[in-house]
Amino acid sequence: MDGFETNDGIIVIAATNRPDVLDKALLRPGRFDRQVVVGLPDIRGREQILNVHMRKVPLGDDVNPEVIARGTPGFSGADLANLVNEAALFAARTNKKLVEMREFELAKDKIMMGAERKSMVMSDDEKRNTAYHEAGHAIVGRLVPEHDPVYKVSIIPRGRALGVTMFLPEVERYSWSKRGIESRICSMFGGRIAEELTLGFDGVTTGASNDIQRATEMARNMVTKWGLSEKMGPLMYEEDEGEVFLGRSVTQHKSVSEQTAMDIDNEVRAIIDRCYDRARQILIDNREKLDLMAEALIQYETIDVSQINAIMEGRRPEPPKDWGSGSGAPGGGAPVQDKDAAADTAVKADSAPIGGPAGQH
Repeated sequence: MDGFETNDGIIVIAATNRPDVLDKALLRPGRFDRQVVVGLPDIRGREQILNVHMRKVPLGDDVNPEVIARGTPGFSGADLANLVNEAALFAARTNKKLVEMREFELAKDKIMMGAERKSMVMSDDEKRNTAYHEAGHAIVGRLVPEHDPVYKVSIIPRGRALGVTMFLPEVERYSWSKRGIESRICSMFGGRIAEELTLGFDGVTTGASNDIQRATEMARNMVTKWGLSEKMGPLMYEEDEGEVFLGRSVTQHKSVSEQTAMDIDNEVRAIIDRCYDRARQILIDNREKLDLMAEALIQYETIDVSQINAIMEGRRPEPPKDWGSGSGAPGGGAPVQDKDAAADTAVKADSAPIGGPAGQH
């Protein structure tokens, strides 16, 4: 650790995805002086990475790397390589000589939502409840401001999820406004509220457990980390809890008084109640569209953006293009907004709350 002599002719390169836990001695002058931050690629970077990996497979005339890149925000280079491989496998399974856009869309669905559980048989009541739950997410997300547009809704079981609502960002996002965060909280509660409107409070299921967890986490971050509460002000009330290794202490230090902790809890509850009431009113005012979308999901299992647009205009949606072929409706992919767990113990691994300059849904 005494540094390296300039005449050694040796360059030492190291990489880490946890720079926050490195020993300060490693970063002193004369050691690892230069730090190069390699972030996730933007839309142009993803398009160029796709072009590299697509050289290895025969492509159909309808394949557009720009469209695929737009529908894969947050993907790393390895994710994009996996996407091309999965698309090629889908084509091989159907004995196709070319990999077309449909295979890339199926590959995106598998990567983002998990593989379809075709062996899982849902009862009619479970299917109907899941349809209303996902329709609630989609309609609230569509009608609140500064929310990513809803792109696809499905009630096909994938992984531990009974259904999924997908949102496609219009632009690359690096931060969120207070209005946008509250809109996301509203859409998270849309599923539970839809269940309550159709089944009554006693009929609400555990499917919203993960939605509640993420919404509460986001509201608490608004108050304690992001300074988005007028009552509590722009103060940091909670510190990030790091991993317990490399010298980090297991002991948790209490940094707020009991009264402040109570004020924080009350403010978090106020945000949740405000967003919950807002989402509830949206679904009450759009009950016909909620019923229409749920019926479409029960019939087609998956609906895409064109069908969603028809429903929001009060029209009955057309069947998917490949309806009757047994493969579901086609459509692009986007970051997963909701994967409703079948039980309280099913928690999504990709549901980290947004925050910082590179917030993720």
